[in-house]
Amino acid sequence: MTDSGTRTGISGQLVKILVLGVVAALAIWAATPLVGAENWVGLGVVVVVTALIFYVYLSPRRLPAKYLLPGTLLLIAFQLIPVFYTASTSITNYGDGHRGDKDDAIAMIQAAAVKEVPGADRYLLSAAWEGENSDDGRLVFLLTQPQDEAYYVGDEEGLATLDPSTLTVDADGRIVAAEGYTVMSRGEFNANSDAITAFAVPVDDGGIRSIGFDAYQGISTRTYDGSCDCITDTETGDVFVADNDNGYFIADNGSRLRQGWQVNVGFDNFTRVFTDPDVRGPFISVFVWNMMFALGSVLFTFALGLTCAMAMNHDRIRGKTLYRILMVLPYAMPSFAMLLVWRDMFNPDYGLLNQLLGMELNWFGETWSSRAAVLLVNTWLGYPYMFLICTGALQALPKDTLEAARLDGASPLQSFRSITLPLLLVALTPLLISSFAFNFNNFNAIQLTSAGHPFSDAAGQVGDTDLLITYTFRLAFAGSGVDYGYAAAVSMFIFTIVAVISGISFARTRKQEEIYR
Repeated sequence: MTDSGTRTGISGQLVKILVLGVVAALAIWAATPLVGAENWVGLGVVVVVTALIFYVYLSPRRLPAKYLLPGTLLLIAFQLIPVFYTASTSITNYGDGHRGDKDDAIAMIQAAAVKEVPGADRYLLSAAWEGENSDDGRLVFLLTQPQDEAYYVGDEEGLATLDPSTLTVDADGRIVAAEGYTVMSRGEFNANSDAITAFAVPVDDGGIRSIGFDAYQGISTRTYDGSCDCITDTETGDVFVADNDNGYFIADNGSRLRQGWQVNVGFDNFTRVFTDPDVRGPFISVFVWNMMFALGSVLFTFALGLTCAMAMNHDRIRGKTLYRILMVLPYAMPSFAMLLVWRDMFNPDYGLLNQLLGMELNWFGETWSSRAAVLLVNTWLGYPYMFLICTGALQALPKDTLEAARLDGASPLQSFRSITLPLLLVALTPLLISSFAFNFNNFNAIQLTSAGHPFSDAAGQVGDTDLLITYTFRLAFAGSGVDYGYAAAVSMFIFTIVAVISGISFARTRKQEEIYR
């Protein structure tokens, strides 16, 4: 072996040691919180994956596995696991009021019905967000018991002691800063007063609730009896019996407690799309428009991109490089920024389009003008991609075939229809299918321009330009009461529709390739 070969071998070994060292460090970093949380399933996954990586890369053999393993692990992590999690969520009632298990629901129901009693413990209250970012954290109570100089944190699960060394307190003993929490200012406290007032920390036989900038520990007026699996309201005498099929406590008069728990509802979320008239109509309407939008986007962008590519492919065109640069500019710009610019251009009051055309049209106030607007914007953003791939495909076409057709007397239109377009479709159909799948789920194109407008229903849940993906987003995150289970079911419909259409299209593409092979 030469010196250069020896150095290359040593360098390769050092790189392998370094990479495996990073893998081991990441495994330890991931395993530590899993052990603390007693998540043995997650810990087992980390151990198996780490062992598999070391087994493959420490062996001088198994060369194919060394190339396949990274992609396979990434496929499982970023494709299969999200699909599995979405599918498992779609058969539950997970959403507002159904986030935890039954024990959590009982604790929250009892804590929410707390009444202060004489002699109850009082605390100095600081409301805070869990974590260093208020946008992501959960609401918690940071509590000071002045008599004992004890400090606590309270959340939906109960009360826990805080280490004083991790806290900063004012002269009264109230917590003003804490490691791992973002304490609200007085202004933020007032802005979130509704959530703080409704929040309760469950404790034995009751809970801790806020009263101004203080908190009290009281006794619950609602008690749970395991023998009847029911909750009794001692003030009204109402008895709420557990409905374990739907995850609620329901009284004889049909009223139910707001807090429920997560249960498996089978395929109810899926059948709801077809059996509930209030859901079936909007879903079908959104689906039809979704298909129109995806197909129209592919058709318009491909037609415009191909036209421009054929024009720029002509031998007598001068300055092709400059023209091509100008044509791909929309593709080079951030799409979200361009979508916001287009949204303002369609503004009915000061929008550029109305000013140039001398119109006063509310583009997003009418169904078809709004749909035409989003298709126009998406065509402008998408045609440069089609222009690029069509340019490459045109330059790869066999020139002798086209020349033979010209010598046989075929017109340019006949050559395009019989030779150019079929050969282009053989090469470009997979890309057109991927473009269809992308536009079928093109969240940004709708959310950043029309935001689903106009809305024909009073609740504002379904817009005339909504795609299934934006409809799902509004169900899961933008409504007054989110329904993750139903949103996950709609997501599975989207996944199935795109998969079926893509599968059929690829099958037809293979047949087309065999014809022109």
